[in-house]
Amino acid sequence: MLDFPCNQFAFQAPGSDEKIDSFCKLKYDTKFPRFAKIKVNGADEAPLYTFLKSRKEGRIKWNFTKFLIGADGEVKERFEPSQTPDKIESAIERELQ
Repeated sequence: MLDFPCNQFAFQAPGSDEKIDSFCKLKYDTKFPRFAKIKVNGADEAPLYTFLKSRKEGRIKWNFTKFLIGADGEVKERFEPSQTPDKIESAIERELQ
């Protein structure tokens, strides 16, 4: 799990990287590492998101858009924020086989 906070969606991540990390740990009990805040759309988007969107097209519409990357480094699936954890879990399990 790689988490890249972004403040481009209704300004949901306005704080510093440290404040965002603390909030997520306290509110959602996250235990995975979090990267620095980045931009995922527009002229200043992070190169990672340029790559991800080149493989599974479309503008990032909201926080919590997820990408499943295979062992070969290719983008296997893209999940919109509304997709349930069950859908993601089965896709991850398929990829691990």
